[in-house]
Amino acid sequence: MKLTVENLGFGYPGKPLGRNVSLTVMTGEVLCLLGPNGSGKTTLFKTLLGLLPPQGGAITLDGSALGHWSRRRLAQRMAYVPQAHTAYFPYTVLDIVLMGRTAHLDLFATPSQRDIDIAAAALQALHIAALRDEVYTQISGGQRQLVMIARALAQEPGFLVLDEPTASLDFGNQVVVLKHIKALAKGGIGIILSTHDPDHAFACADRVALLCDGGLLCTGSPREVMTPANLHRLYGVEVDVIPLAGSERWICVPQLR
Repeated sequence: MKLTVENLGFGYPGKPLGRNVSLTVMTGEVLCLLGPNGSGKTTLFKTLLGLLPPQGGAITLDGSALGHWSRRRLAQRMAYVPQAHTAYFPYTVLDIVLMGRTAHLDLFATPSQRDIDIAAAALQALHIAALRDEVYTQISGGQRQLVMIARALAQEPGFLVLDEPTASLDFGNQVVVLKHIKALAKGGIGIILSTHDPDHAFACADRVALLCDGGLLCTGSPREVMTPANLHRLYGVEVDVIPLAGSERWICVPQLR
């Protein structure tokens, strides 16, 4: 399965934010989107998901224009994990994850045993099955983020779009989420995620796209794209990109002097 974006314009009525954005994402790979605050990452994601109409260009999923997909059929192919999710009702974790099955249910239908099994399997895949009967509003922020990813997995999508999935998480939970992202891609799901931490791209991405001044600065492998010059243009700070001793990984070190 392939998601293709060609010369996309995106934004809101009377407020364009991006233009001429072209991307291709395949199932089984991780594309990481980097960009400063206000660059339009969330708006771009909402446009890719069909939640906002494009302001130009084309989006195709498996060769078919996104506008030809029904909301239900699209929800069966693409899942979304937003930056933050606030719950006010004391649903159990399993109830929250079961909500991901609505894309496969008829109107007013109740979840079947198969739907429950799929939701339980999503919890198991993320190693949080023990939280199944916990109250969602009473678990930690990191656990809630994993539950939201499990809910998206219960949709059985080909693509998973994650908007800053590590935002507000402590270091340990950030690592847990990044590990799961890599594992999900190896399992055949296409992952598109945004982050404010360039090191996360080095940790889990196959390709990186830099969104700057309403367009893509460049796309490519992390090593090709995440150069000191590109990161300076993106964030306006001096950064050294250095190899991590004893590893094939690279890390970004800001110059504070």
